[in-house]
Amino acid sequence: MPIVLNEKEQITNRLKRLEGQVRGLQRMVDEERSCQDVLTLLSGIRSALNATADVILEHYLESCQTDFSAGQADVKELVRAVKLARG
Repeated sequence: MPIVLNEKEQITNRLKRLEGQVRGLQRMVDEERSCQDVLTLLSGIRSALNATADVILEHYLESCQTDFSAGQADVKELVRAVKLARG
């Protein structure tokens, strides 16, 4: 099942914010900002990426729920998806 418009918009907005944060991180490195500041932003970026992965994984699980109820889903595929989302 493809991602619906509202979810797609939500994911796109998250990714655009992340893009801006990564640019900010690059700028901080270029400006030789403190390691603490760089690591703080990097931690925030990592958290935002994980949150975005959670949204996508949630959609995946919802779309596959019917297959699981019917006994037609592959549990190994589900485990692979969770591992991919968690990095």
